[in-house]
Amino acid sequence: MNPPEFAYRRELPADDPAIEDLHARAFGPGRFARAAFRLREGVPHHPDLSFVATLEGRVVASVRLTPIRIGTLPALLLGPLVVEPAFKGKGAGKKLVRIALDAARTGGHRLVLLVGDEPYYGPLGFARLPPYAVTLPGPADPARVLIASLVPNAAVGLTGRAESVR
Repeated sequence: MNPPEFAYRRELPADDPAIEDLHARAFGPGRFARAAFRLREGVPHHPDLSFVATLEGRVVASVRLTPIRIGTLPALLLGPLVVEPAFKGKGAGKKLVRIALDAARTGGHRLVLLVGDEPYYGPLGFARLPPYAVTLPGPADPARVLIASLVPNAAVGLTGRAESVR
């Protein structure tokens, strides 16, 4: 059987209910306690840097980038990345991350932070930081705090607290 033919585009305001439903089903109520969620809480994601994958007109995956700061440096927070369970492992999530990082780079952004699995995100350009170099507003396994430098050496010596930009 052939893999699904996803279409990719910028997220639209009308996509929000479908995306929120995906978040609720994929992450459950525990998502509100996660450090990355706390960084995003009450802060709108960047509409020009948030994308969806659709199949037959239906949103089946989403990625959002939200402005943050690490110490005094502007950065973006990737996430959540969510894929409809029936379509996991079909490439939509990785493609969305690549699209979002390319758009951020083109937009002049330098750093993207996330809390995630290095085996998944490493090949997409993310690397682990030294433990506790960047702290978050809640507990996070330091091995899962990853950064993508969108320009050479942007993360060299990076330290500080990740905070929301309101």
